[in-house]
Amino acid sequence: MMRHGRVVVTGAAGFIGYHLARRLLDDGLEVVGIDNRLTGSEANARDLAAHPKYTDLAADICETVDVEGPIDCLYNLACPASPADFKDHALAIMLTCSQGVRNMLELARRKNAVFLQASTSECYGDPDAAHHPQREDYRGNVNPIGPRAPYDEGKRFAEALTMTYHRSYGLSTRLGRIFNTYGPRMRANDGRVLPNFISQALSGERLTIYGDGSQTRSFCYVDDLVEGLIALAASDYRLPVNLGNESEVTIGQVAEEIIELCGSSSRIEYRPMPADDPRRRKPDISLARRMLNWEPRTERRVGFARTIEFFKDQRG
Repeated sequence: MMRHGRVVVTGAAGFIGYHLARRLLDDGLEVVGIDNRLTGSEANARDLAAHPKYTDLAADICETVDVEGPIDCLYNLACPASPADFKDHALAIMLTCSQGVRNMLELARRKNAVFLQASTSECYGDPDAAHHPQREDYRGNVNPIGPRAPYDEGKRFAEALTMTYHRSYGLSTRLGRIFNTYGPRMRANDGRVLPNFISQALSGERLTIYGDGSQTRSFCYVDDLVEGLIALAASDYRLPVNLGNESEVTIGQVAEEIIELCGSSSRIEYRPMPADDPRRRKPDISLARRMLNWEPRTERRVGFARTIEFFKDQRG
């Protein structure tokens, strides 16, 4: 597998960005991290900055950002990505997915670097029954003016812009559609289902389920996801590739598993389903298996237990 000697990771102080940067450093690469700390963690940034091969740039990719020296690969992960962010940082999300992506594409173009855009399963919106599991050729069922639109449509635009740079300039680009990912260093107040459930279970509070709990998700452990991103960057495949776990589970079942693994006495509370929340989510990863020789390997309950331990440590 081809390895890139000097790489840029945007969103490096965030959840997935941190794990990707740490893995690349462990592989002996030099990493430049760019993060404006809008949702990224100062603790993550400090941990990475302690490494001699890491350079920290506290900068916003929506502004002009330059990196001195050569770059072999640019992983563009910068973007608030939790449901809570869709409301609180809606404009920032749209600008990050448009002007920010353009700025990073231009940086990659100046440096003749491979450009990997972190896209999302949200490009598929709320898929109809005929498109489950979701394949890369499905064009999606997305509400372009709904409350999730800043993220959903922002990422769809980012994909279009990335492919346009590839076709117009011959830039070497990659598109990774990331499905639900979890693991240590998620934000406790993230708004995603797992941090919510774990925080509530450890506090003995009721676990909040929106809807009746029958909606499904497919959870991929972050270390597995990072392996997929690195394999995608090292490939020469230009079109979107799903990166996620095919093990589909209902939100109700996830709640029960978290209560059990936390040893909690918490009960479940049901609330109305938010607008445009996907009813089903499961990737078809046959393309990733074929093109990247990649598939996730961490069993869900093992990954859940590791994540719970992180949250326990954070609580002291």
